[in-house]
Amino acid sequence: MNALKHIFKFCLVTLFLASCVQEDDNTDFVDKIAAPSNVSAAVTVTQDNTGLVTLTPLGEGAISFVIDYGDGSGTSNEIEPGDSVEHTYTEGTYEAVITGTGINGLTTTVTQQVVVSFRAPENLVVTIENDAAISKQVNVTATADFATMYDVYFGEAGNDDPVSANNGESVSYVYQEAGTYTIRVVSKSAAIATTEYTEEFEVTAILQPLNAAPTPMSRNAEDVISIYSGAYTNVEGTNYFPDWGQAGQGSGWAEFDLNGDTMLQYINLSYQGIALADGTSVDVSGMEYLHLDVWTAEGINTIETSLINNAGGTVTEAPVVSALTAGEWTSIEIPISDYTDQGLTVTEIFQLKFVGDPWASGTVFIDNIYFYKAPSMVATGLAGTWKLAQEAGALGVGPAVGDIGWWNCDADCVDLRACYYDDTYVFGTDGSFTNNLGSETWTEGWQGGSDSCGAPIAPHDGSNPATYVYNETAGTVTLNGTGAFIGLAKAVNTGELSNPADAPVSVTYNVDFIDANTISVYIEAGAGVFWQYKLVRDGAVVSPVAGTWKLAEEAGALGVGPAVGDTGWWNCDTDCVSARACYYDDTYVFGTDGSFTNNLGSETWTEGWQGGSDSCGTPIAPHDGSNPATYVYDETAGTITLNGTGAFLGLPKAVNGSELSNPSNAPASVVYNMTFIDANTMSVYIEAGAGVFWQYKLVRI
Repeated sequence: MNALKHIFKFCLVTLFLASCVQEDDNTDFVDKIAAPSNVSAAVTVTQDNTGLVTLTPLGEGAISFVIDYGDGSGTSNEIEPGDSVEHTYTEGTYEAVITGTGINGLTTTVTQQVVVSFRAPENLVVTIENDAAISKQVNVTATADFATMYDVYFGEAGNDDPVSANNGESVSYVYQEAGTYTIRVVSKSAAIATTEYTEEFEVTAILQPLNAAPTPMSRNAEDVISIYSGAYTNVEGTNYFPDWGQAGQGSGWAEFDLNGDTMLQYINLSYQGIALADGTSVDVSGMEYLHLDVWTAEGINTIETSLINNAGGTVTEAPVVSALTAGEWTSIEIPISDYTDQGLTVTEIFQLKFVGDPWASGTVFIDNIYFYKAPSMVATGLAGTWKLAQEAGALGVGPAVGDIGWWNCDADCVDLRACYYDDTYVFGTDGSFTNNLGSETWTEGWQGGSDSCGAPIAPHDGSNPATYVYNETAGTVTLNGTGAFIGLAKAVNTGELSNPADAPVSVTYNVDFIDANTISVYIEAGAGVFWQYKLVRDGAVVSPVAGTWKLAEEAGALGVGPAVGDTGWWNCDTDCVSARACYYDDTYVFGTDGSFTNNLGSETWTEGWQGGSDSCGTPIAPHDGSNPATYVYDETAGTITLNGTGAFLGLPKAVNGSELSNPSNAPASVVYNMTFIDANTMSVYIEAGAGVFWQYKLVRI
């Protein structure tokens, strides 16, 4: 039978690989599967003083196990998941070594203590606790000297089977009902005798929420009418606890405070009303939905929500019933049409009513009661399709706005992440927002990706509908919709995500327009952690020189002579290029917004006139890129003008009409002549005195 299982497993794996090969010959994905995790073994000892122990290996992602028993007797044969192995020990304490192997051959090895004692367990210590987060769940932990394992009998009628665990590990059990139960713990060694502990324990239900209701989306004021919510401005003067006689039926009410977050609490809910201030009503005919979040422990299966209207002095109402899930927040969205289809006029809503089923038998907590509609914003300068600027530094992180010194995506990074830099962020004129990622984007380990191009991963794949609210005065844009993001998905207002499931329903970014087609965006993802992005409007006309350039690393790319095209006086040959490597890696960045930057790194070529030593050294001001600069490209004249003291192309000493002899004489502006050899190569020259032409060949990177 065991041989048959091995044959079957071999065939199954072979069939799997064969079927995959038909569609895709690349099996690199197998190499990316992680090694097995949570490897351990369940240890069961036979209580007959023989030392016979059963070991059942466990582990996630393992297709086989091997156990070294730790007593010098060797190792087991291969054990398949779900199977066990028996081994007889002499009395003593052993370190068993369990090795789990994955489908790609990666292994994980752990050591586990096995105690074999022919003495009954001694000094038994048992801890029994109600779980803090799961209603009616009890957690038990038992430890004892000489013990190998223990059984727990939880004492609930109809369930006499024990739950077993290794000595010192924990077990859990969820009861059907709260109440007092007899819990018995039997601690076992290899001896026939056992040691027991019994306790009468009160199992409790969690009767109130442990977490706040989901935070509502940011909305324009004209798109929401709030009755009770900390996220919006509520209708003034509302009475949330009018006594319409329900107190006489045993119902009660209070405002419950959960760590500073308040919500309405209706106790033994029969019916409960909310009344707007006298003479006040709201017209919700222009709204699309009524929203409320409801939490109940148990006892209430449904809640009936009625709107009560007072049009023309005639009071009418209509109910809608919604199911509730015990022990968690239920977000209820009721279309206004569910009321109007019943013939209810909704132009003068002055009361709401909630009815519990069963009647007066359970407690509910209610938060975020509001009417809303889809965004009705008008078109703004933000409306359109945007994407990250394809240039070094357009994506980065640092300790302050404008500082991306911790990390930023350089030119090589931009090239590597081409699948990401073509992603677009679409702000609709109707307030809709869409992440368009195509078939591939950059996926990271925290998402389950492999820090490479791959298929987008939900919810950060653009599959969820989303909206945005742009506050021009505050300079912010809020994206509403789980998984909607700008720049990097992991950077949110509360920190950096470690799991896609933790994606918030709303994220707010700071936005600043550099020009009509370029925006600077940042988000503080934790105290003093600023992720920063530069976005350009897709389809906008961009200067052909925009991008990152550097000197071509070839002989003759830098030189000087008496005429354009003649570098006979001096040019940098192959040995010179090698000697000045610290200079040939300098970059000249022409931003899509008209900015210009000399990025020289920690070293560049410094000369005697600067105070350098004609060698690699620390960049010297003002030719170190420290001053802000801009550029103007004149296609007709074939010129590039750099504005900003110390900004330069090629050699800083060559300026219009002269060669500098002191850094302090650097002009505020320098004009270069240029021609495109091709889209990614330009020839640049400057006449630094009559008949003195410094010439450079630059390539786009």
